[in-house]
Amino acid sequence: MKKIILTLAATTALCGPAFAEMLELEKDELKFGFIKLTDMAPLAVAYEQGYFFDEGLFVTLEAQANWKVLLDGVIGGQLDGAHMLAGQPLAATIGYGTEAHIVTPFSMDLNGNGITVSNQVWEMMKPNIPTMDDGRPQHPISASALKPVIDTFKSEGKPFNMGMVFPVSTHNYELRYWLAAGGIAPGYYSADNVTGQIAADVFLSVTPPPQMPSTMEAGTINGYSVGEPWNQQAVFKGIGVPVITDYELWKNNPEKVFGMTAEFTEANPNTTLAVTKALIRAAIWLDENDNANREEAVDILSRPEYVGADREVIANSMTGTFEYEKGDTREVPDFNVFFRYNATYPFYSDAVWYLTQMRRWGQITEAKPDSWFDEVAKSVYKPEIYLQAARLLVDEGLADEADFPWDSDGYKAATPAADIIDGIPYDGRTPNAYLESLPIGLKGEQIVVGNEVRG
Repeated sequence: MKKIILTLAATTALCGPAFAEMLELEKDELKFGFIKLTDMAPLAVAYEQGYFFDEGLFVTLEAQANWKVLLDGVIGGQLDGAHMLAGQPLAATIGYGTEAHIVTPFSMDLNGNGITVSNQVWEMMKPNIPTMDDGRPQHPISASALKPVIDTFKSEGKPFNMGMVFPVSTHNYELRYWLAAGGIAPGYYSADNVTGQIAADVFLSVTPPPQMPSTMEAGTINGYSVGEPWNQQAVFKGIGVPVITDYELWKNNPEKVFGMTAEFTEANPNTTLAVTKALIRAAIWLDENDNANREEAVDILSRPEYVGADREVIANSMTGTFEYEKGDTREVPDFNVFFRYNATYPFYSDAVWYLTQMRRWGQITEAKPDSWFDEVAKSVYKPEIYLQAARLLVDEGLADEADFPWDSDGYKAATPAADIIDGIPYDGRTPNAYLESLPIGLKGEQIVVGNEVRG
């Protein structure tokens, strides 16, 4: 297969413009997994635009049933890599759930998620939400507007249930963050109880992304946190209202990553570089010229082999807008970011934030020093691989030198208070101080014992 592809690639090079310089690949036939969400776009684009092929890679992309199946496929070697929840490589590496050393040389995107509630809940929330001069709700909407609704459910003896996609997903942590910022307890995990519902006001449970709208429509859950297009799907079906996007929750927050086992990257360093190069090119294509290629990207993603949702639903968020209530469409040009703002660089500070949320809610059961957070982040996030791939692209004339953070130490500047819904800044260099600053959640030496927090 390698010989066939190299021959075809050489022919293509004679016919086209700039062509990638070939690395000596250890493995050229690869299978990558993904979940049907719009932020798998870099994989689809790298395939459809021929960027994998340019690197001599013969890639198969395969949709997975859920995040656990996807992770198990990478660990077991049935998949060579995958579109992953950012928390998955970190959780696996520290042994939370399945234990395996997973690494990421590439962050797939920023933003892209939302929190949606059912029509019934929305109508109950609306009296608690300030309005603008034109009568539309004022965004961002605080979870404090949901608190009286939850109190009503409690008084009627009914649980308030919400869905999220996986225990170590961004969606779980963003939903918990939003709830806690509004004074609502989202519940804790412990070594003995992994439901995440200890001392909870709202009961969060796992629902696969494509099933979110139908599960809410059936009344099993009252709302959910998920990536696109499944928030917009609720609007199109007339069954729910997105109340906040994660861009409003935390401006330009990190989202998915591309994950591979450390064993694979060590055994196949050139293949890893080639994959990273192709994904960087795809991300550039998705954002270049003020998102000029997004309509074409929507055409690709709407195909059944990728996301498979209606084109109009996918376009609603991928092309720079977001619809809340039907007819309430607002400009959100950064709802999906794939390359700008160094979106693809795997920052240690992003990894540390996920680890702080694991500690905050009890998935990391005991206190850890700041040095531990740094060490785990550096064992999983691999900016050195990313920058090596970026350098090759620049040298080949396929990327601009100015677009990469060559001198970064792996940590972003602190996120200012104004960019986060609760007004609490985040600095990845001081994780324990950050945990102390959050009013709800574990801090210091606190642990969860039985149904209570001690310490």
